[in-house]
Amino acid sequence: MYDHYSFEDATAYQNELAKQLKFQPIDKIETIAGADISFNKNSTTMYAGIVILSYPEMILKSFAIDTFETNFPYKAGFLGFKEVPALIKVWTLINDKPDVVVLDGNGILHPRRMGVASHFGILANQASIGCAKSLLHGENHVPENKKLSTAKIISHGETLGFALRTKINCESVYVSAGHLITAEQGLEIMKNSVGNYRIPEPTRMAHNIVNDFRIGKLKPGFHKVSAPLTLF
Repeated sequence: MYDHYSFEDATAYQNELAKQLKFQPIDKIETIAGADISFNKNSTTMYAGIVILSYPEMILKSFAIDTFETNFPYKAGFLGFKEVPALIKVWTLINDKPDVVVLDGNGILHPRRMGVASHFGILANQASIGCAKSLLHGENHVPENKKLSTAKIISHGETLGFALRTKINCESVYVSAGHLITAEQGLEIMKNSVGNYRIPEPTRMAHNIVNDFRIGKLKPGFHKVSAPLTLF
């Protein structure tokens, strides 16, 4: 989809996509999805997965997984070009769409306001949240060492996201609005999605699913879950 893009082309496209960003509260949230990608080093095959959970109970209801081939290189700030096409392919397997999708990466917490969560949100026309494991952009104000404590992340005087402490004595995750949600609501949703691990449940479960898919434990397609899976 983007294999023919240069980084200059990709930058221009991000700037155009950013003009479409909208931020508005979601009225009711009953389902939440987590999206993630796994791949073998130096491979062109992306193993993509989207899991759907009840909200706020965080009970896994279904998941969709598939592969996608891409030659677009990895480069910080351009993750959407490598991962979003694979996630959009998986998205088409889901008939009953979730109310919001959490992606393992940034939303507007990005130099051009176009992290993977914003990129996906615009192309899917879907409310999305970025929840990244590392800070890409902005000044990191470290939260106090208390579970669910937060600190704003600011760039040029503008609040673009939040550092969220999900566990005591553990590095924060970095939450930002992707598309069709407000920053404050996105943060509240992520607080409600924290379990016993550093990574909130939607993307943690997606990570487990795609890793098992990559090593051959799961078959591609859409899967309903009638009982808890042992890999969680």
